[in-house]
Formats: sequence, C-alpha cells, structure tokens
Amino acid sequence: MRIRILTLLLVILLSGIFPSVCEAVNTPSDVTPLLLYKAERDTCCQQWVDSVMNRLSLKEKVGQLFVYTIAPIETKRNLALLREAVDTYKVGALLFSGGKMQTQATLTNQAQRMARLPLMITFDGEWGLAMRLKGTPVFPRNMVLGCIQDNRLIYEYGREMARQCRELGVQVNFAPVADVNINPKNPVINTRSFGEDPVRVADKVIAYATGLEGGHVLSVCKHFPGHGDTDVDSHKALPLLPFSRERLDSVELYPFKEAVRAGLGGMMVGHLQVPVIEPIGGLPSSLSRNVVYKLLTEEFAFKGLIFTDALAMKGVSGNKSVCLQALKAGNDMVLSPHNLKTEITAVIEAIEKGDLSREEIDRKCRKVLTYKYILGLKRKPVIQVSGLGTRINTPQTRDLIRRLNLAAITVLNNKDQVLPLYPSKRDGKTIPNASSMALLEVGDPGETDALATQLEKYTPLVRFRVRKEMTAAQEKALRDSLAGYPRVIVAVSEQRLAPYQSFFADLAADKKMPPAVYLIFTPGKMMLQIQRAVAAARSVILAHSAGQEVQRQVADILFARATADGRLSASLGGLFPTGAGVTISPQTPLYFRPEEYGMSSTILARIDSVAKAGIKEGAYPGCQVVVLKEGKTMFDRSYGTHSGKGSAPVRPTDLYDLASLSKTTGTLLALMKLYDRGRFNLTDKLSDYLPWLRNTNKKDVTIREVLFHQAGLPAGIVFYREAIDSDSYKGRLFTTRRDAVHSLRLGMNTWANPNFRFLKGLTSKVRTADCTLQVCDSLWLNRSFRRVVEEQIVKAPMNTKQYRYSDVGFILLRFLVEQLAGVPMDEYLAREFYEPMGLERTLYLPLQRISKNEIVPSAKDPFLRKCTLQGYVHDESAAFQGGVSGNAGLFSTAREVAQIYQMLLNGGELNGHRYLGRETCELFTKEVSKISHRGLGFDHADAKSPDKSPCAPSAPASVYGHTGFTGTCAWVDPDNGLVYVFLSNRTYPDATNRKLMQMDIRGQIQEIMYKALKKE
Repeated sequence: MRIRILTLLLVILLSGIFPSVCEAVNTPSDVTPLLLYKAERDTCCQQWVDSVMNRLSLKEKVGQLFVYTIAPIETKRNLALLREAVDTYKVGALLFSGGKMQTQATLTNQAQRMARLPLMITFDGEWGLAMRLKGTPVFPRNMVLGCIQDNRLIYEYGREMARQCRELGVQVNFAPVADVNINPKNPVINTRSFGEDPVRVADKVIAYATGLEGGHVLSVCKHFPGHGDTDVDSHKALPLLPFSRERLDSVELYPFKEAVRAGLGGMMVGHLQVPVIEPIGGLPSSLSRNVVYKLLTEEFAFKGLIFTDALAMKGVSGNKSVCLQALKAGNDMVLSPHNLKTEITAVIEAIEKGDLSREEIDRKCRKVLTYKYILGLKRKPVIQVSGLGTRINTPQTRDLIRRLNLAAITVLNNKDQVLPLYPSKRDGKTIPNASSMALLEVGDPGETDALATQLEKYTPLVRFRVRKEMTAAQEKALRDSLAGYPRVIVAVSEQRLAPYQSFFADLAADKKMPPAVYLIFTPGKMMLQIQRAVAAARSVILAHSAGQEVQRQVADILFARATADGRLSASLGGLFPTGAGVTISPQTPLYFRPEEYGMSSTILARIDSVAKAGIKEGAYPGCQVVVLKEGKTMFDRSYGTHSGKGSAPVRPTDLYDLASLSKTTGTLLALMKLYDRGRFNLTDKLSDYLPWLRNTNKKDVTIREVLFHQAGLPAGIVFYREAIDSDSYKGRLFTTRRDAVHSLRLGMNTWANPNFRFLKGLTSKVRTADCTLQVCDSLWLNRSFRRVVEEQIVKAPMNTKQYRYSDVGFILLRFLVEQLAGVPMDEYLAREFYEPMGLERTLYLPLQRISKNEIVPSAKDPFLRKCTLQGYVHDESAAFQGGVSGNAGLFSTAREVAQIYQMLLNGGELNGHRYLGRETCELFTKEVSKISHRGLGFDHADAKSPDKSPCAPSAPASVYGHTGFTGTCAWVDPDNGLVYVFLSNRTYPDATNRKLMQMDIRGQIQEIMYKALKKE
C-alpha cells in the first residue's frame, strides 16, 4: 500500500512538472519508471530523439553512454582534459569530483558550450552537495535519517536536494543508497545506508527518491544487488555475497525490488561477487549479464537507466575492457572508466567485429537521449553563477536540516518510565523544597552549554565534568558528589571515550547512584565504548549530533515539552536492537519514583503478574492499568492485545468502552457542573424538568433517589425489542434454555433467536434523512426512536424505594442534563471538561474522530448487531439511543480517566484550572446512602461488609468510584491521595465471560497498590 501511495504521489508530481503538449499520458505500469513512461508517450520527445539519432555518428552514439569524471578546478591541464572528453570523445555525461560549487558551475557552463549535444551532469551526493562540495548545506547521514518515523520529511529532503541540484545544473544524483547495512563491520556503506531493516530502508529509499524525481532530478538507487552485508570495500577489492537466493530476496534485493515497483528511474550496479546469481568466479556483478540483464532487466522488469559503479574502482578495474563488458552485461551508462580513449575504442571495435550489435548501442543511446529530454536537456542549460551560494544556502534549507536532525532524536529506552522528568520550576520560579539535578558533562568545556541553559528553565542544575586524566580518588569524589542528587543527567559529546571507561564502569556498579539518564550527542556506535554504563542507565537518548538546537530539543524532551519518536535504524551491539525506541511527547504522563511518594516500586511491579495471569486465563485479551499518588504517576502499563493472538498490542493511547464507568466519568460530571451553577437541587423531582414524566408513576422520583439507585426504577429496559418485527420470527425471542431455534447465549440463563428482522422504516443500512442514529457500521436507527425510549420508561412498572441498581435512572439523568444545559450531553461534557482538560481521547461516538484500529473491540455481537463491536457502545440501551446515553457510551484511555478522577480528588481543580466547586465535589463524593454502599452516583468501598464491597479489602471507607460491565473500574482514595484505573475488554469475544470477576483481577491489583503503600 505504501508503494502505491508514493507511486501515485509521483505521478501527480510529474504530471505537473513535465507537461506534455503533444500527447496525453496514461497510467504507468507497475514496473516502468515514471520518467521514462512519460517520455516514451511524449510525441515531442520522440521527435527530438529521432532527429538527434539521425545526426549522430557511431562514435558519438557510443560516447553518449560514457560518464566522465573530472575535478572542478580551473587549471589549463584540467580544462584540456575536459575539452578532450567532451569535444574529442563526445561523452554524454560528466561527474565532478570534490571542490567548490562556484567552480563546478563555471566548468559546467564551459562544458555545455563545448558539447555538440547537451551534457547530462551527474552528482554523487548521498548526503547532499556537502558530500563533494565545500560551503554547501550539510544534511544528516542516511543512518541518522533512518531513525525518522515521518517519511514525509525524507520526501521533503529529496525534493530540496533536487532543487539544489537544479540550481547547480545537475540532472542526475547518484542517490539514494538502497543497501541494507546489516554488517556492523562494513567498511564502506555503514552510515550511508538507511539502516538494517529492509522494509524501513525501502520506505526511506522510495520517499527520498520520489522527492528527488518529483523535483525533476533522476534518482539512482545503489549498489545493486546490495552492498550492505560485506566486510570488504569495493573501492579496494571485490566483496563477496555468499548468500542463498532466498536470503538475497528477503534482505539485499528487497529495497531495489520495491524501488522498481515504485516507478523510480535509475539504478547503479555495484562491483560485487554474487555466486548464486553469477557462477563465474570473480566476475563482478557490474559486468555480469546474469545480474544486470537477467535479474534486474528481465526478472525485475526494470526499464530505467542503469549505471555501473565507478569502473576505476579496484573491485572491477582489473578486468579487461570493462566498459565493453559492462555494456554487454546490460548497463546503459558506464561511469568513470580509467582510460577513456582505450575503453571507447574497445567498444567501437567490438561493434565493428559484430561482438556488440549496433542495434544494442542504438537502443541504449536512444534511452539516454530520452532521459536527457525529459530532464530538460533538449537545449543547453546555463547556470547563473552569481548568487549561487545564496540560492543554495537558503533559510528554508537550514530549517529543513534542523527539522531532520530533531526528528531523528531517539529515546532508546525508558526503564521504569523515568521520563519525563518532573520540572522543579514553574513560570521561571523554583518550586519550594525542589531538589536540584546533576548534569555530568563528558566532552570539551562549553560543548553542551546549550543543553545546560535549556535544562535550567525546568530545574535547578548543578554541573559536573569528568576529565580524561582523573585519579581514582578524584573519580570517587565525583561519584560521591553525584550520589547526593535525585537525578543525574549524563551528557556525552566526546567521541573518544576510552579514557573514561574505568570511571563509567565504577559509576554503573555504584549502588548509591541515583537513576541516570544518558544523552548521546555523538554517533550511536560511540556509546559502545562505555557499554556497561549505558546498559545500566534508566534512559538513553541518542541525539546523533551536538548542534545547539538539538541540545535544546533534547532538554525539552526530558521534560516532555517536545516530541521524540525516532526508532533506531541499526542495532548497537548488544545494547539496543534495530527499531528500539519509545515515544515521548507532551501527552506522555509524568512518572515518578514510587519510593519518593511512600510506595514500593518493587511491590507495584507485582501488578504485572496479575494482569498477565488474567490474559493467560482468558479473562480478557488486554488491559490498561494506571495508579496515581498525589497526582503523580506511580504505575502506567498496558498489557496484551486488542482481540487475542495476532492482533495489535494494547497501547496506552488505545480507547476502551467504559460501559457503566460512563455514569461517573460522563453523566455525573455534567450533573455536578449544573448543580455547581445552581440549576437544580437534589431534592427536586425529575418531573419538574422532564414534563413527560408528569402524570406517570414516576412523577415523584427525586434526583437524589436516582443517584442513590433507590428510586424504585427497574434495573434496565430492553428498548431494542420495540425495534424488532415480532412477525419476523416464530415463538419467543428469548428462552432460558438452548434449543435449535435459540442458539445464541446472551446471559447465564438467557438464549436468543438471532433470526429476526427490524421493523420496516425504522432502520436502514445507511444514513438517511430520518435514520440518523448509528448503531453499528451497517445499522442506522430512526431518530424517532427517542420517543419510543421515553414511552418505554413511562410504561415501566415501579418497585419499592429500596436499593436497586438501575441503568434507567441514569438514562433519565442524561435527559435532565440536556434539558438544563440546552445542548446534547456529549457536547456539554466536551465543552466543560474534556476539551479544556486536554483529554483528546475521551469522547462518545469515537469513530467520528478516532480510527477503528485505535479502539479496542468490546465484543462480538452475533445476535442484535451481528458484527464485532469496535468503536460502537456495547450496551444495547445506549446503542439504541445513538451511542450517547446516561448509563453508557463513553470511550477513553486509562490515562485520561485517571486525570478526570484526579480532578475530583483535587476538589474540582486540575493543572491550575477549576472545573467544579470544592463544595460540590465534597458533597457528591462523600455522601453515602444509609441503606447501601452507593453514594450520589458514585459507588463506595463497603468497610462494614468487605465480602460485599466492590473494592479490595484494604480500601478505606472513603474510597469512591465505579465499575463497568466491559471490565473497567476507577477508584479514588482521598485518605491516601490515590487514583486507580483498570480498563479491559473482558466481554471480548463473549460477554458471558466472568473470569475477570471470578479471579477478582481488579480487586487484586487494587490490593497490591495498598501493599505497595504499606511496603508489605
């Protein structure tokens, strides 16, 4: 899918960049390079190519296939060499070696004036013009770029490189490197590769090359068939790839094959020995017809321009007539031959002898000319040399380099969630009694000043420096000083770390040391010199370089004021594998050492075994657990998967259906807000505000009675039965025993007949003007059903006013909220609470804003909705109200639910903003019924009857919160300043699964929390 998207993007770009005035262009095939495809269907292009071919001699046609390398220097000898190559041997292309860009531009203009045909100017700029030219922008190496998650940035980089190339008169860039560098001993590819993962390398290659070609510069993927897993430099000798074809297909060849599928236009064949493809020993792949023609051209169906790697390299230069062999092998253009005269002569002689056909030369020459035309070379270009440096080095370019460097920052690990760090300063002022942090700097003085300055915005800082030549006593004194701080930040900007190895070995072994965070402002492999210390670090951030903006960004990441989402592109010894990395963002909750808040992290870690046991026993596929103490995160972990083996792992940002936890996380909040504003009294009757309850048996029901669940209302009403056509099935819809008709189990003693139809006109498979209430993907309910709900509530019989848990009461409270607020309840809650609290993932009707793959499925419903419920509320009563109800319908994450209950624990305030009055919070959270453990909407721990309590045995009577049918709960302990949230989908796939309750998972985890508090 990603390849198709990028290909489509390139088609769109090229359709605007290369408009054809002669003929419309159809959609290209999967394997035809888009540049060539467009050119071949451009009548003007073909007319130009034909006219040029008719004028060329055999020598000139052969010359078009040669790329000559020359230095960008203006000496008489160099100018003579240039004239000889262009005027005498009629080469088709030039490649300048290193020098100054102004000189290259001047020589390019001179060369174009000398040439009979416009010259194709190539460039070897894998990491930008700075790879060869002084005074040009320096981009990060590919291994660094491989850490970036957002490939749109890589595309933007390719597009910028194309712009710079065009300014310099360059039409072809010998980039990107598509080699998968899985050999850490590779002496030549290494950081030139995007990494070790073939899929990620392919993605980066395609993104960069798409940007390059979108900017009207030909990309050339190299070094086919793959130079990554070698320990020999092909500049010096011939590397060997002794692998099976299956291995080559899965690693080395994979990015090249994907590049071909993506429609990219250029390939460079490397000098490699690949016995499984070319059986002739010692024959380089660049000279092998089996590699170039049979594999790349025939099997991969690549039709673009094929270049050899430089033919002066030792890996191939020992072969006789290398250019002739390369052309016979299937290459289109030969790069940098050692002796131009000898090689061109050998090719012409081979043609005259019939060893190489004229037709083959004509075909290659025609392809080269076609690319020249489509790259804008139907006439000779002229480079404006004046102001070239300013046009190359733009503010936009510098900003792109900055963004690439920042996006590559990778948080390699985060043990015990030590990050983000807690700031000790607020509004520039130090919080009273706040501790300072220690910054240990490893490198030249002043090199990490930018980091220190930025850190001091968040915390009081004491700076230390470890020097190369310290005595054992000095090292010990430094360690002892560091041990007195709650946190130590180690900033490494020195690449040669051997002199510091003993210090860091002792630092890692020192049990008195506080948690250390390592910041690596060097290439990642440098940290292997102090491997033991890095392995012991609580967190390691790989910044790759020590630029001042990078340093400031890293400081912000430490305190979650900036985002880092990089993933390691290549493994670092045994320290970190490819793909290592965790995301830190402003949404990442603060974690704290439980010991600093009177809790034991060791005991809290026991939650792991309980949560995992629930998964193993099938109590639920996955869950989220959050514990806060005094508003600080003590524990926050996700377990299991969305729906079992093979499904997505549960992430902290995934949404769960809260079920009845919606009552207190949604409806009750709205009610408290309205009470806060004096809109009603608890002794008021519901019928005072809901006129349709007047003159019914519910006319005297008070709001307080509903909140206490002792209004005499029924537990629930099966509203959906009113939507089912009773004539569409025979007999009863439900029975207490299974039989041939009643095959679906809905409860412990309830079996249902799924073969029914809904009343005609009441439902639709798609949204219509009348059917606006969505029940699931293909079921929409008529908006008039709201009246049916009201009618069924009116008809429902009343019981005595004793404790009876009732969903119906909270359904009525939703109607009350909307009557008093004047807007739908979900809108009111979002406006008054969720949005100002920054809760982006707490909402009703989540599919309106959140993709389905970010929502955990709650159940499979083969009876009513006949689908998997994912993003649609599980509760049928709520579903048949369109997903927003007083009893259910809210979706959220454990993190965000915890923030809501922390606000309640704080007396209605969170992060300096007040949402509810303190008196209102105290009233609703403290008052408890005299006949049950229910409060004003909240449930409470029952200390008098622990066996009946919904909470753990150690929970004090002050605890309040709620549970949910899908396997959720949230509890607040005001005595101990605790918030505990557990979310699961215990109802998936079967709502009759009661293992969560039987194993008492929620209670066990809550009990561990209290044991951690008591440190038992």
